[in-house]
Amino acid sequence: QVSLVESGGGLVQAGGSLRLSCEAFGRPFRAAAMGWFRQAPGKDREFVAAFRWSGGGASYGDSVQGRFRISRHKVSNMVYLQMNNLTVEDTAIYYCGFQALGSSEFGSFGRGTQVTVSS
Repeated sequence: QVSLVESGGGLVQAGGSLRLSCEAFGRPFRAAAMGWFRQAPGKDREFVAAFRWSGGGASYGDSVQGRFRISRHKVSNMVYLQMNNLTVEDTAIYYCGFQALGSSEFGSFGRGTQVTVSS
């Protein structure tokens, strides 16, 4: 069983940047991927970014492509989301997700961290 803890959310002005962190705890840790999702009030959860543990490839949602960057710590079970050029539309609760090796979907999520972008 893996648990996830996010940090780094907060209030930022439009055009600013934030960096989110997520650390995974638990054993065994066999990840296919870790990623980020977000949910704004009244909207469905949206895929933001994912990092493949094997091969290191990254993928992004259309709305954040070119502005956000996902990366992982070289040693620990942590992923980061660097968010640049933020807009008010990026305001949401951001959740870290974990996809277990052999699974076809993200099955575990953290409690989330609030990101608020002011105009």
